[in-house]
Amino acid sequence: MKIGYARVSTIDQSLDMQLDALNNEGCERIYTEKASGAKDDRKELQRALDSLRQGDVFIVYKLDRLARSTKKLIEVYEQLTELGVELVSIRDGLDTTTPTGRAMFKMIGVIAELEREMIVERTKAGLAASRARGRKGGRPKTDQKKIEQALKLYDSQKHSIAEIEEMTGVKKATLYRAINNRKTV
Repeated sequence: MKIGYARVSTIDQSLDMQLDALNNEGCERIYTEKASGAKDDRKELQRALDSLRQGDVFIVYKLDRLARSTKKLIEVYEQLTELGVELVSIRDGLDTTTPTGRAMFKMIGVIAELEREMIVERTKAGLAASRARGRKGGRPKTDQKKIEQALKLYDSQKHSIAEIEEMTGVKKATLYRAINNRKTV
């Protein structure tokens, strides 16, 4: 079965064009939605993916209708592969029902993996350079004296958490973490 998916954003008026192309490809069922590609919560896309069965072909007008990032695109493709479903992108000329299409998609995956590894490598190098200059990363630690003062106020049971937070500057999460750590010690 050929199943199509079309997505338009609020400023995109190409739904008719996408539907025409999907119908010309012989899609028996088409899921459409109006949502930003940056959103991960796309109900119709999820419905389309849930309806796919082994041997189906999932057709999209363009890959950017399916996913905004290469990482997300690879995740969707891996999900389709596990289901035994092929992917066709009409405008991009990508068709994983052919050996060339599968090879092209795997190359995209290799490039995406390289990109991720390079980002990790640059991040590690940047952190190492900062440490060499004496800088520490992460959130600054809350002053232990302020935490102790907040615990005393909490134990007195005369103040609300919001009041303790205001008086000491110790955030609610930090106070609760200190209370929990005290219980386990």
